[in-house]
Amino acid sequence: MHTTATAAVLAAHAWHPWFLFFPFFWLLLLLVVFVVLRRTVWRRGGCWGPHQAGRQGPLAVLGERYARGEIDEEEYRARRAVISERPREGGGER
Repeated sequence: MHTTATAAVLAAHAWHPWFLFFPFFWLLLLLVVFVVLRRTVWRRGGCWGPHQAGRQGPLAVLGERYARGEIDEEEYRARRAVISERPREGGGER
């Protein structure tokens, strides 16, 4: 049997559907932070950039070698073509 005080307590603690909004809000916030970091900082090679971290791509290294005169234009173009070539379907050469 419910008394008036018990009924007031039960009414005050009634379940509301907006209660489920808060976990989804935090998940959405984490997703937005992840997407922003992925599209900006991580894509550029980190906070310090690829050159300071010592991680350059093969085309950048090849371009630097060509600029320093270590290789000529013909060798530069040949190596760039090999680096830029997409891997073939099927797993390898025969």
